[in-house]
Amino acid sequence: MIVMIAGGVERSMKNTMMKSFTIGMILVSVALVPACRSSRKAKPTTTATVTDTVPEVSATTTQEAVVQPPTDFVRTDPGPTVEELPRDVDALNRYVHERGYIRDAFFGYDESTLSADAQAALTSSANWLRTNPQYALLIEGHTDERGTEQYNLALGDRRANTARQFLTALGIDGSRLRTVSYGEERPFAQGSNESAWSQNRRAHLVIVGTR
Repeated sequence: MIVMIAGGVERSMKNTMMKSFTIGMILVSVALVPACRSSRKAKPTTTATVTDTVPEVSATTTQEAVVQPPTDFVRTDPGPTVEELPRDVDALNRYVHERGYIRDAFFGYDESTLSADAQAALTSSANWLRTNPQYALLIEGHTDERGTEQYNLALGDRRANTARQFLTALGIDGSRLRTVSYGEERPFAQGSNESAWSQNRRAHLVIVGTR
């Protein structure tokens, strides 16, 4: 009887121990699962951060600003100025000769043909006369003191008419031009030398008023 009881107690203890062991194993398994899961964490993803930044290029384009005038802008450019000429005839002659508008033609000794300088002087005079058609012109023929009085009057006349013909050839109306010869009677320079004589051998242009 005692043996049977003892055997039952022994089996009961073994069962209890087996249950305790099983429960312990279950608890251990449960405890190990989170640990396993935590050990299987994904490797951290490394994000490559580019630290080398491209410097910002400031493209500055220099262009000239084209200013367009307003469409309603009216240009007020001054027109050509009209030169005010002296009204007195003597003052007018001084004025045009000082500025080279009217120029005398000079001649060589005993000559009535026009040199290149004489033609240039008459051309300048013709240009002014064309832009001022209201004026009439007297062409005086002059000589130096050498030669007879009659010869010099004739020479002065040839010189005056040569200048007149040249001016008309340049388009100056012949009705605006008159000629006269003074020969040696009205010298421009006093003296009996080439310096004075060269100044007296001329066709002298004089404005005599308006037509």
